[in-house]
Amino acid sequence: MQLKIIFIGTPEFGAIILEELIKGGYLPVLVITAPDKPVGRKQIVTPPPVKISAQKYNIPVLQPEKILNVKSEILNLKPDLIIVAAFGQILPKEILEIPKYGCLNVHPSLLPRWRGSSPIQYTILNGDKETGLTIILMTEKVDQGDVIAISKFQITNSQITYLKLHNMLAEKGAKLLLKILPKWITEKIKPLSQDETMTTCTKTLKKEDGKIDWRKPAQYIERQIRAFQPWPGSFCFLDEKQIKILEADVLKQAKNGPFSFPGKTFLAPNDKIAVQTGKDFLVIEKLQFEGKKPMSSEEFLRGHLKFIGEILK
Repeated sequence: MQLKIIFIGTPEFGAIILEELIKGGYLPVLVITAPDKPVGRKQIVTPPPVKISAQKYNIPVLQPEKILNVKSEILNLKPDLIIVAAFGQILPKEILEIPKYGCLNVHPSLLPRWRGSSPIQYTILNGDKETGLTIILMTEKVDQGDVIAISKFQITNSQITYLKLHNMLAEKGAKLLLKILPKWITEKIKPLSQDETMTTCTKTLKKEDGKIDWRKPAQYIERQIRAFQPWPGSFCFLDEKQIKILEADVLKQAKNGPFSFPGKTFLAPNDKIAVQTGKDFLVIEKLQFEGKKPMSSEEFLRGHLKFIGEILK
């Protein structure tokens, strides 16, 4: 059976799934994504990753500000199925009711855990040992549709970064989607409702969320650095100049050891920068001072010996 599919998504997560969907023999008749937008310091207008992938295969692309603006185009195509992966807009009832087999969403968490726009970041930030993918039949409520399929796996790398986990989840999500599509369209899958008592939610991250609170434990701050890289990043200030912390580790503090003011810098035993936190020390492996290139802790100290003893804000 030749399915008439519309694919909806925007960032790299969606692009990876779109590519694998095409390789698996499902070429969408239309791709809907967000408008091009300015990116970087130079604010260069850049197409979203999903658009770039679609253009490689000459798939028609629509980029509405609001999904309802292209309702007539969707209706005219009479799609059998709509697949959504990281779009950033809620699909209204008028769109959800169009395709014969509904609208399926590929979500990078074990729903109902981490509903919302930042599930990968929150998985790392909270130190989850298990994560996975959930494919749901979409409703008008964010990530609350019935579960079509779920795939779990253990996070065995305690130092995993956002980008690594993101790519892993996108690839596994694509495989899960390809596996269940034939079963879904032949009605061999019975959707299951989510357990609302297990719900946790994320929020849309903003730049200010990356500001480090040195009163928090070093373990939490280290997870934040991995979760928020590359955006919104993790940063602090010294004399109103921003310092980005790119990589870090945790140094346990002796139970009876002296405790200093959170944010105060020390010289770690390995000649790296250590920062007092609410619990233990954060050892900075790599950082970037405002207006400078990224460098290791040791490189930075060679040119900034007076940095030790300062209090970071």
